[in-house]
Amino acid sequence: MNGRRLLTGTSVQVEPVRDPGRPAWEQQYRTLVIASDVFGVAVAVLVGNLLGLGNVVPVLGDVAPGVGILAGLLTLAALTASRAWDVRVLGHGSEEFSRLIKGFVISAVVLGMLGLALLATAARPWVFGLIPFAGALATIGRLVLRVRLHRRRRRGQCLVPVLAIGTTASVADLIERTRRDDTVGWVVAGVCTPTGTGADGTDHISGVPVLGDLDAAGEVVSRGEHRVVAVCRTPGWSARRLHEFAWRLEGVGADLVVDPGLMDVAGPRLHVEPVDGMPLLRLTKPVFTGVPWMVKHCYDRLSAVVLIVLLLPVLLAVAIAIKLDDRGPVLFRQTRIGRHGREFRMLKFRSMVVDAEQRLESLVEQNEGAGPLFKMRADPRVTRVGALMRRYSLDELPQLLNVAAGTMALVGPRPPLPVEVANYGADARRRLLVKPGLTGLWQIGGRSDLSWNESVRLDLRYVENWSPALDLLILWKTLGIVLRGHGAY
Repeated sequence: MNGRRLLTGTSVQVEPVRDPGRPAWEQQYRTLVIASDVFGVAVAVLVGNLLGLGNVVPVLGDVAPGVGILAGLLTLAALTASRAWDVRVLGHGSEEFSRLIKGFVISAVVLGMLGLALLATAARPWVFGLIPFAGALATIGRLVLRVRLHRRRRRGQCLVPVLAIGTTASVADLIERTRRDDTVGWVVAGVCTPTGTGADGTDHISGVPVLGDLDAAGEVVSRGEHRVVAVCRTPGWSARRLHEFAWRLEGVGADLVVDPGLMDVAGPRLHVEPVDGMPLLRLTKPVFTGVPWMVKHCYDRLSAVVLIVLLLPVLLAVAIAIKLDDRGPVLFRQTRIGRHGREFRMLKFRSMVVDAEQRLESLVEQNEGAGPLFKMRADPRVTRVGALMRRYSLDELPQLLNVAAGTMALVGPRPPLPVEVANYGADARRRLLVKPGLTGLWQIGGRSDLSWNESVRLDLRYVENWSPALDLLILWKTLGIVLRGHGAY
């Protein structure tokens, strides 16, 4: 029975409460995701049958079930086992796609092992072709649904009201982060602070009303107006008090999230290690070698070659436009710092006048950037063609040659200049643990509009939390950012 525990002296009473359940839009979105995945699997099975790969096949003198039907059922079972339809991960972050990939990999492995055990060669096309094809269709379907969901969230729909509990500084930080990352769908609708007030005794923090002090948090949550209760850094809040507070959330329909104090570290590096019932967070060190990184290396180089071939007409058109504009060289070569501090020559389409480097000193006082970066929204050195190229990142397409050569990756930190690296602190130097990327979190997080500290923070987040699913998510988001031309100058 769901209920709310009330501590009364030495006894614990259970008061029944009504669980409001998930909102209708979450259930509808989950249904659409499941339908999209099932559709992808069904299309793969249909294609296999049309190709004659799903018919019954003889195995050791007997007749085996249709391979296509078996592959489809295995895939749906694997997606269920990998919790690919958990509503908590749908619509944001890379965890959704990690679970999706895991489900399809499991189904392919199981089908392959069955085929090997039964000496059935008919399983091979499904393991190496049609199951990956179904995975690609399911991924595309989820991306389309996610774009639609994010569009609705930007219009103020499909949002999750959050109650933030903590100090004024920690709560303000959470408010800023939720507003910056509007794709998560969290909106802080109320806060509770130790004093029951905001900074300087006000009744709000960053425009969000303060609903009470820490003692009033339980009563505020019981109103059922918040779907998530986020406990930020709160000195003096003991484990026992947090435990009792979690009891009060049972049956209210609100999820409890707690800030562990490990900034920008998440995903595969965090593990729960219970010790006599006490959950401890184990933080594993980031790994930059092994099979996953070898796969990334090969995938990057192969993809770069394919993209160069596909984009060859665009590359030629841009080169001709640059040449016709001022008769200068088409390419701009610049020394950048790669993995482990190695220098390499990065290629770009020339978007500035030929003597841009010589003019830089006269423009230093007009620098609009923070840190060692030089930025100007209306840089007089940018040519007419260059302004158009920069808006849609066409000037960076020659970096595909760097990726093919192995000095850069498709996704990674921004490639820094030697003068920038010379001024790096210990934290920023961690960017050099991986190859710089053609795109990255800095590209989808604001591009040239980012401050120096924000750029470093996003690059470090990538270094600390890299995963194949995160790479795919960044590549997908980059496409939309580039087409809209946001934050580029």
